Amino acid sequence: MKNKLITPGELAPDFEAEDVQGNHIRLSDYRGGKPVVLAFLRGFM
Repeated sequence: MKNKLITPGELAPDFEAEDVQGNHIRLSDYRGGKPVVLAFLRGFM
């Protein structure tokens, strides 16, 4: 599968990740609310 860039205004694909406290969160849990900003911190821990 070829990676596709997301264009402005397009919905991001759903995914699951761990927050800094180890809780599993899904992007879809926040859909329909306020805008979401993701920050991926490399080497944080």
